[in-house]
Amino acid sequence: MPSLLDAPASLPERIDALVGDDLRASMRIYDRELASANPVLADLLEHTARFRGKQLRPKLLLLSAAACGGVREEHRVLAAVVEMVHVATLLHDDVLDEADVRRHVATVNGRWNNESAVLFGDYLFTHAFHLAASLDTTHAARAIGAATNRVCEGELTQIAHRGDLSLDEATYFRIVDGKTAELTAVACSLGAAYADASQPEVAALETYGRRLGVAFQIADDLLDLSGHSAETGKTLGTDLQKQKLTLPLIRLLSTASPDDRGRIEQMLKHPNEATRTAIDPLLRQSDALSYAAGRASAEAAAAKAALEALLPTEAVALLEQSADAAVHRRR
Repeated sequence: MPSLLDAPASLPERIDALVGDDLRASMRIYDRELASANPVLADLLEHTARFRGKQLRPKLLLLSAAACGGVREEHRVLAAVVEMVHVATLLHDDVLDEADVRRHVATVNGRWNNESAVLFGDYLFTHAFHLAASLDTTHAARAIGAATNRVCEGELTQIAHRGDLSLDEATYFRIVDGKTAELTAVACSLGAAYADASQPEVAALETYGRRLGVAFQIADDLLDLSGHSAETGKTLGTDLQKQKLTLPLIRLLSTASPDDRGRIEQMLKHPNEATRTAIDPLLRQSDALSYAAGRASAEAAAAKAALEALLPTEAVALLEQSADAAVHRRR
């Protein structure tokens, strides 16, 4: 009978074995760049260090580098940069969503106030650009700047469509492509570019990151509707409360009978704390959840297909499995 020692390593363990030391070095760069003797900032930095959960974007950047020849010091710096940008967007998102919990701890806006969360998010953004500009070329700073612009455009577009019950899938995917997929795409493309990869390889990894980002966001939208706070470690139901139509809800509205659509629209127009529970049976009686899950799986498959342009290596295998893990997750 095989022992536990014979069990195959998990995906996180295999990623750690390949780029774990680089990731830890990157987080030391992150801490060093942001370190401050100001007690207010030191308190915020200590608190938000607990927000480091999956560290998906820095891992993708480092794995992309490994897939294209190897990790260099520039990659460790850039992994810190993309994590700073990501955490900044989380701080701002928590303000927009009025969320109280992030990674099982209080959000900055919940523990302090909205002003502190917004300003500290801005602080992270400016440090990210400062750190990116420390590299010998301006390519990374320009790419991060363009990506951050698209993230903001996606968020602004989503806010503009709050309460828009006629939102279609095309607009939903345009929002997701900006607010989520853009940062995963730039992380992967920078990993390749700073490993001196060929243009086709850079393009392939950018496509991989973009499709993975879309898959990740659809999975996140499903968790917001059907997940459990104890597992996800964050406030759920915020999309409903803020009248943000996500893919499962778009599908539910488009396939509901006229009577059911009227009931659903009333719930979505006047959301409250009970709305998530009330709409759950309607979601489960329809194909909305399975449809959205299928679309997430299709995006993950497209992400993996993009990797066919690369030589098969351990790093590429881990990128493929990361695409599947982005869909099949509970937090």
